[in-house]
Amino acid sequence: MPFSAVVGSEWTKLWSVRSTWWATGVFVLVVGAVGALAAASTDTADRPEVAVQTALIGFGFGQLALLVVGLLTVTAEFASGSAVSTLTAVPRRTRLLLAKTVVVVVWCLLLAVVLAALCFLAARTLTAVPGGVPPTDPAVLRTLGLQAGAAALVGVLGIALGTVLRSTAGAVMVGTALVLVLPPVLALSGPRWAERLAQALPMVRVGQDAFFSVPTSWPVGMAVVAAWAVGAWVLGAVLHERRDV
Repeated sequence: MPFSAVVGSEWTKLWSVRSTWWATGVFVLVVGAVGALAAASTDTADRPEVAVQTALIGFGFGQLALLVVGLLTVTAEFASGSAVSTLTAVPRRTRLLLAKTVVVVVWCLLLAVVLAALCFLAARTLTAVPGGVPPTDPAVLRTLGLQAGAAALVGVLGIALGTVLRSTAGAVMVGTALVLVLPPVLALSGPRWAERLAQALPMVRVGQDAFFSVPTSWPVGMAVVAAWAVGAWVLGAVLHERRDV
């Protein structure tokens, strides 16, 4: 089967389950509503990127919905038993996992770009900034681009955790702990080693900054998230190849 056909099949399956619609709806609602409220509540900002990053705050919680979309792409098939039919049609498991990843990354990027653009418009319209919020400002474009990239990486991490654990509940718990719960808990615990450990976890990001955790530079933060996503994906691919079903 051509790889394009496998991708097309996975795209169809992504839209065939209600969970995708529910998770997408939650993501749009949280990011859009919180972003508009944050922008409206911020009267002024000293720099354009600060205004935009304030409007992006909804991504901090909303990205959990993208994590769920990613992991359900894998776990839903094992829960329903349809994974057997899928593996019969596409016996090359890593190829199948790659097709799932392409579909989820495209969907996460599309959603993130659209919502980031709406948040930008909210910041430009509702927050007063000296000189305005120009769409061509390099700092603004970097902030928006980083947000879209972080959202895509969260989707890949979801795919990876779903493949490794094959349990929806288990993958949701582990994913939420890694990206949202453990980083701030460790950051607030006090010891220096805990702060270092928090910085090494794949915490969700809002633009250039960590969300509710120890600050890191954006290159370091994105590198950490990417390393976790790719590392977990490779582990999932190896386990997927070696398991019976």
